[in-house]
Amino acid sequence: MRIRATVAAVTGALALSALAVPAAQADGNASLASMAPGKSKSSKVTPFAAASPADEVVGDTQITSVSVNGGKDIVVGVSKKKTFTISVTATDPSGIYDGYAQLWHGSDIDNVDGVITPDAEWGTCTATGATTGTCKVTLVADPNENIYANLLAGTWKVWAGAMGNDGDYVITDAYKTARVQRASTLTVNAAPEPVTKGKTVTVTGKLARANWDDLAYHGYTGQSVQLQFRKKTSDTYTTLKTIKSDSAGNLKTTTKATVDGYFRYSFAGTTTTPAVKATGDYVDVR
Repeated sequence: MRIRATVAAVTGALALSALAVPAAQADGNASLASMAPGKSKSSKVTPFAAASPADEVVGDTQITSVSVNGGKDIVVGVSKKKTFTISVTATDPSGIYDGYAQLWHGSDIDNVDGVITPDAEWGTCTATGATTGTCKVTLVADPNENIYANLLAGTWKVWAGAMGNDGDYVITDAYKTARVQRASTLTVNAAPEPVTKGKTVTVTGKLARANWDDLAYHGYTGQSVQLQFRKKTSDTYTTLKTIKSDSAGNLKTTTKATVDGYFRYSFAGTTTTPAVKATGDYVDVR
C-alpha cells in the first residue's frame, strides 16, 4: 500500500495583500491549519483526530461559501497528479485574515482512511469588502501518495475554517462534500471502412477506468454505453442503441450503413467514474 508518510507544511506565513496579521496570531496562537485534522505518521492510514473540536466557533466569524475545484469533480488517473484549489469565502466585522480547507474520506471524523491537505499553512486571501474575503488553498491529489486505493473513489468531505483579523474563527469538519473519481477512457472502431450502403457496420470499443490499487487501467464491466452517430454534414450526435460492456470492459455491436458519418460510444458516468465520450470514427459509405 502506497501511503504518504507525512503531511508537508510551510512554516512561514504567506504574505497576504491588503490584510494585516491579527494580534492573536502574532502572539503565536494556533493557525487554522494546526486546528485541522492531521494524519498519522505510521506506514498505514489510521483514523486521525482534530487538534481542537471538529466544529467550533469563537467570536462572530462566518463562512458563507466554499468552492472545491470550481465546482467540478476531481478526476485522478494512475500517474499524473491532479492539482486543484478550494476557495473559502467568509465574513467578520474586522475583515478576513485567513481561510483554510482540506478533504477527508471516511465514515466520520474519527474514522478516516484518506486525507488531501494543502502544502501551505495559510490560505492566500483577497479582501472583497471591509468585512468579507475569499481565501484559496492549493491541494494535490496524487495516485502515488494520498490517492492510494479504489476505496477512496466517490464522496469526500470538506473540512473548512476561516479567521477574522481580530483572531475570531470558525471551523467545521464537514462544510460540504466533493467527489474524487477514477479517470475513465473510451475507444471506438467502426469497420469495414469504406462500406457499401445498406451493409452491416461492426462497432467495437472498450470502456476502462483507473485502478488506484495497482496504478493501471482496467475494463469497466457491466456498464451501459450508448452507440451514437452523426452525419458528415451534421454537428449533432444521435443515439442509435444502448449496450453493456462485457466482463473485460469491451463493447461490440452492429448497425446498418446508411450515410457517411462518425460513430462513437458515450458513457454517462457513475458516482465514482466520470462521463466520457470516444472520439468519433469516420465511415465512408459508398
